[in-house]
Amino acid sequence: MPTAPAILSDRFQASIREGIPDELPSAKPLDPSVPHAPKRKDILSSEEKKLALRNALRYFPKKHHAVLAPEFAAELKEYGRIYMYRFRPSEPMHARPIEQYPAKCTQAAAIMLMIQNNLDPAVAQHPHELITYGGNGAVFQNWAQYRHTMQYLSEMSEEQTLVMYSGHPLGLFPSNKEAPRVVVTNGMVIPNYSSPDDWERMNALGVSQYGQMTAGSYMYIGPQGIVHGTTITVLNACRMLKGADKTTKGKLFVTAGLGGMSGAQPKAGNIAGVVTICAEVNATAAHKRQSQGWVDEVIEDVDACIDAALAWQKKGEAHSIAFLGNVVDLWERMADRNIHVDLGSDQTSLHNPWAGGYYPVGLSYEESNALMVKDPAAFKKCVEESLKRQVKAINTLTAEGMYFFDYGNAFLLESKRAGAEIGGLHGEEFRYPSYVEDIMGPMCFDHGFGPFRWVCSSGDPKDLATTDRIAGDVLEAMLKDAPKEIHQQIADNLHWIRSAQQNKLVVGSQARILYADAEGRIRIAEAFNNAIKSGEVTAPIVLGRDHHDVSGTDSPYRETSNIRDGSRFTADMAVQNFVGDAFRGATWISLHNGGGVGWGEVINGGFGMVLDGSADSDRRLKSMLHWDVNNGIARRAWARNPNAQWSIQEAMKREPRLKVTVAQEAEDALVEQAIGG
Repeated sequence: MPTAPAILSDRFQASIREGIPDELPSAKPLDPSVPHAPKRKDILSSEEKKLALRNALRYFPKKHHAVLAPEFAAELKEYGRIYMYRFRPSEPMHARPIEQYPAKCTQAAAIMLMIQNNLDPAVAQHPHELITYGGNGAVFQNWAQYRHTMQYLSEMSEEQTLVMYSGHPLGLFPSNKEAPRVVVTNGMVIPNYSSPDDWERMNALGVSQYGQMTAGSYMYIGPQGIVHGTTITVLNACRMLKGADKTTKGKLFVTAGLGGMSGAQPKAGNIAGVVTICAEVNATAAHKRQSQGWVDEVIEDVDACIDAALAWQKKGEAHSIAFLGNVVDLWERMADRNIHVDLGSDQTSLHNPWAGGYYPVGLSYEESNALMVKDPAAFKKCVEESLKRQVKAINTLTAEGMYFFDYGNAFLLESKRAGAEIGGLHGEEFRYPSYVEDIMGPMCFDHGFGPFRWVCSSGDPKDLATTDRIAGDVLEAMLKDAPKEIHQQIADNLHWIRSAQQNKLVVGSQARILYADAEGRIRIAEAFNNAIKSGEVTAPIVLGRDHHDVSGTDSPYRETSNIRDGSRFTADMAVQNFVGDAFRGATWISLHNGGGVGWGEVINGGFGMVLDGSADSDRRLKSMLHWDVNNGIARRAWARNPNAQWSIQEAMKREPRLKVTVAQEAEDALVEQAIGG
């Protein structure tokens, strides 16, 4: 007699293979226990709404149209989108061990695992709207797309490629074993049609989506990724402080946001060793992070919050506080009290300021959600006034010695657009640096260090612990002979990986992240592949990275903000990376418009690679990972970034087949004489 788990597994596999059910499932009411996306702007004309409905109905047999048409029309009216809630699967949504997926090839099963992890309610910000993080970072636009995609993956052979257009599965096309199994594009629109309202309109029509970075590319691993990045950022930011004390002990870090990505800040602050105050207006988000152990306490009174932080500073102990209130109130009160803040930043979702990414001071969370739909123009004015006040308070504190940095969320850009006093004091575009300009760019990206990650497809924590040990051993061996230029970064990441188990970072899949350069990534991946081959690791490993990396993203106000040869508004690097990964061995690849700083502001891409212990995996990992890092170093070196120039020379010494065009420096006096004035 079949066991209960076996019956559940059979139902799950049957549901995947079925795709769109022949018989309509029962309608599903909105689940109040799950965080839902805010109502979107009512931007479509009457004729466009009819088109949106026709677009939605084309996924279903005509026999169901009479039932679905009024239901989908009601969703569009109520939520501004057609999510097709009725078709949300009944089976629990989470990453399962890879052998539980109905697939004809291991690569397809791994991709199904990664998709489900991105939609796991423990991982995703708005799981029932298929949004993983950032307020609008979507895996799919609707549940029909999810069902079709999973069905295609269950049918896929190693000689087919699934093509994904902004969440829509165009179909399985003949290819070959060397080709990627899935090619993803998100939001790839004609440049002149890439404004925020263009996104609202196309997304409401069901023809494009904002994939953020790792949401639409099936590579999100919960807040662990941003915890690591923020930990590295805070450590290096403290090294930027004036004075002899470059340690983190007793330092105060003030920031905002406890959402899907920003929620990692207090945890990272604890790991780095600082005292953190992180403002959040959404009570559900704040208390969720506390229950998950990502923030130590929640305080609603602004003065009590500040006093508590000062007490922890005096003790010299790391601690994190969520201020349940508006960040502007926090900044202004700190300025009024003349509190010395060491580090300041912001990680509200300002890439999406008019649709729930930023909540203005003077309005409650609920009032803001209502106003952004009822009167978008009035809401926009409130946001702009709020940003002006926030910047004024920040300027007051930086004048007293605070080091403030934009954390890649378009804070500087949107503050400038709002008319805040954010311009540079000596003619620079901005008064404050992006964290990439001062920290991540020269210290990490120019040397090839970026967010390398992996997922143990067995779902077994023992496999993850084994990979942690293996990666640590590789870094330890590299540290012994590391040049001084990269010694600190290897040391920071060695400490991170040796402490990873005790920091309890896993949410969702059994995943891990660390920063490594090309050599480190290749050596770690090679060791993983050997461990799978020997049986030390029990199942395949999925390799990937955040798009926020050395080569993956062209973003003039973030990832490429420290490129100063005039090319930071070009996107050749990210597009070339996407293409180069495809023919060097990636299992799947993705290319996105938008991510982090907003739609129309960035082009970024990523990959996934399945290691199965084979010689073929060994060949692929060495070829693709080398390109995936050195493409960006070569571009940064051509921009005359000194650290990248050193790194690309080292890379050419290690790999004789690598030959890049080297920039020659022009003397300033000669240029001045030639141009004049």
